[in-house]
Amino acid sequence: MPAKLTVLLVDDHALVRHGFRRILEDDAEIEVIGEASTGEEAVKLAGQKKPAVIVMDCAMPGMNGLEATRKILEARPDAAILMLSMHSEDTLVRQALDAGARGYILKNAMDLDLANAIKRVARGEKVLDPQVARSASLKGERDGGLTPREVEVLQRIVAGKSNKEIAAEMNLSANTVSVHRANIMDALGIHKTAELVVYAIRNGLVNLP
Repeated sequence: MPAKLTVLLVDDHALVRHGFRRILEDDAEIEVIGEASTGEEAVKLAGQKKPAVIVMDCAMPGMNGLEATRKILEARPDAAILMLSMHSEDTLVRQALDAGARGYILKNAMDLDLANAIKRVARGEKVLDPQVARSASLKGERDGGLTPREVEVLQRIVAGKSNKEIAAEMNLSANTVSVHRANIMDALGIHKTAELVVYAIRNGLVNLP
């Protein structure tokens, strides 16, 4: 009898973890060997239990899923990480894949086939939710995602820097920074700086120090 595929579930909501565990327990090829509620706990358990696949929540308080993914893969480059999120923003998807995740699927998808996605990333395949895969900007075209330069500007906005301070740091004119700020808000559909900061932090669009 072949060994079961070992899985670590990471999500800050116990009910979500319980729901995913119940789904996976119905599959004879998969064994859930641990649960974590924070990024820090995920890094620790991934090192201790060495699961084949880690199902990682993207947005968590403290260390988010992106940072946890990077730390886990530094120690265990062979681990397969499947990112789960409520959000389909291109920037977030791109950051997850850049961090090393092999897949990105939406938690609220009606046709979520978690067991199949886990098996595919374990085989080394890249798995993208159909809603995400349809996005043209992942193919390098502008369609609601942020450019790398805009992400740099957003990082500084979240840090509380003014347009003038950002301009000085990035060797840009204050007017150019103002245009970037407007473009970021337009791309994300947000029109107040305070809302932008909350949104960026909650959705892991910036890496907090």
